[in-house]
Amino acid sequence: MSAIIAIVGRPNVGKSTFFNRMIQKREAIVDAVSGVTRDRHYGKSDWNGVEFSLIDTGGYVVGSEDVFEKEIDKQVELAIDESDVIVFMVEVETGVTGMDEEVAQLLRRSRKPVYLVVNKVDNAMRQDDAVEFYSLGFDKIYPISGINGSGTGELLDDIVEALPEQVEDTSGDLPRFAVVGRPNAGKSSFINALIGEDRYIVTDIAGTTRDSIDTKYNRFGFEFNLVDTAGIRRKKKVKEDIEFYSVMRAVRAIEHCDVVILVVDATRGFDGQVQNIFWLAHRNNKGVVIVVNKWDLVEKDHKTTKVFEEDIRKQTAPFVDVPIVFMSVLTKQRLFKAIETAVTVYKSRSNKIPTRKLNDTMLPIIENTPPPANKGKFVKIKFCTQLPTEHPQFAFFCNLPQYVKDPYKRFLENQLRGLYDFNGVPITLFFRKK
Repeated sequence: MSAIIAIVGRPNVGKSTFFNRMIQKREAIVDAVSGVTRDRHYGKSDWNGVEFSLIDTGGYVVGSEDVFEKEIDKQVELAIDESDVIVFMVEVETGVTGMDEEVAQLLRRSRKPVYLVVNKVDNAMRQDDAVEFYSLGFDKIYPISGINGSGTGELLDDIVEALPEQVEDTSGDLPRFAVVGRPNAGKSSFINALIGEDRYIVTDIAGTTRDSIDTKYNRFGFEFNLVDTAGIRRKKKVKEDIEFYSVMRAVRAIEHCDVVILVVDATRGFDGQVQNIFWLAHRNNKGVVIVVNKWDLVEKDHKTTKVFEEDIRKQTAPFVDVPIVFMSVLTKQRLFKAIETAVTVYKSRSNKIPTRKLNDTMLPIIENTPPPANKGKFVKIKFCTQLPTEHPQFAFFCNLPQYVKDPYKRFLENQLRGLYDFNGVPITLFFRKK
């Protein structure tokens, strides 16, 4: 599981600019999701072969000066508690402010590695001005420019050296299902309904992250680890912001699971935060099952399951091959169906297609519907194979891989989904020079 790096600091120091530059310019950055909660950003990153998750806490602080000071405390304390490494960003134009000093005081008390980054240092004169930030009490400062990217390489080199080693899974080969979603969507009720009555629990395993607890579940012939993000203990010293905290928990749980069970409140719909948690799972290449809870509270004359499902698929396009289960924890309706579907998705994610079979089925389709010509040049795909990875990835070998465009990639993905069972599972396609 990758480490989490949080970018903290007062507003307008360039946190989001720094984050966005990395996402847009660094080839190693895999992807990002905006708006996970309010203006929160999340990115999967890779630097010098070391993978980590990046959380931008920009835009979190709102309101008057008094409210600001309370909110900055919550933001920084949560970042200290939930991240592995902290990037503390200030900016050279304004110089050291009282709020910078307040954040620095909190960070100095933490046991986490803290990197003091002085932004907007884009000329030699500002290099000299940056020296005043040593007064904040950190051993080293990193002058950078979020606009042109200068200084970010040295910063990232030092950060990845300090990241904890990747945690290996020690819980055996059991699938791991993470129950995630917005607060009050019914995650706790769903988990309690599964394990609370008859207690078919074999053992409790301390989670490999600080936040989640894996419960080994054995019932109805199913055996798996259930990652509970709902019943996590409160941190006594943290003034919780429910939205922010739930997303931090979801990030860790999603990264360390095989299948995400996304619980949606039917009375609220598939709203923005739920959509972004969905894309977190998708971009982490996890299997996904969407479970619409509280369906018993929806007026059936107002919205049918078909209409509700169509709304969800519009929001998840182009990844529409996702199972959707309508249930009610209160009436115990379709609880077993939700778990059964998650097990099926796990098996689909582990599906391996023999190379010979894959070529026998895909090459005739490609021959009948070849890639469109580009600039008078024709792409000829000669061979394909599934890569030996945890989630389905396929390599197609051809003469001109650079001319294979997204619409044709989606066509091939749809063909694979039609031929083989990858329901609820993201598929990655690579095109390589033969």
